[in-house]
Amino acid sequence: MWGDFLRILVFSDSHGNVSALRRALAAQPQASHVFFLGDCLRDIEAVEPDFPNRIFHKVSGNCDFGALNPGTAMENLNGTLIFYSHGHPYYVKQSYVPFLQAAEKRGAKIALFGHTHSSLIRYENGVWLVNPGSVSSPREGKPSYAVIDIEENGIMPIIVNSL
Repeated sequence: MWGDFLRILVFSDSHGNVSALRRALAAQPQASHVFFLGDCLRDIEAVEPDFPNRIFHKVSGNCDFGALNPGTAMENLNGTLIFYSHGHPYYVKQSYVPFLQAAEKRGAKIALFGHTHSSLIRYENGVWLVNPGSVSSPREGKPSYAVIDIEENGIMPIIVNSL
């Protein structure tokens, strides 16, 4: 049954900045699910115990050598399919089109990716493409993460510039 909304947080490319993850998690107490899109899985694993009421979903990135986490995964939250990956297997630095096509093929309504260190929100072919940017080392602008509210009547993603 639907409540008011389901809020998720999306992080990528923390590259050692555990304090940025911790601050963002503390700033978003309504978020029940956290997606980490790779590159320094040990960072999100370090903060997980501090937020026991959150559900963490993680994939490995190109800098997560030896990680046992998958590189790509799917979740179904309140009937909304979410496809997520660090993005490097889909060459997202060149084009997000192969990643979008993979999401469409799986029936996803939300497709999350990182790797580029540049934030992006785009709605295309019925899929919300969301890249949270980097919580520690953005290509341009300020460090960032994404917040996505999933409601009965729609999906609302935003980029939040972190401190």
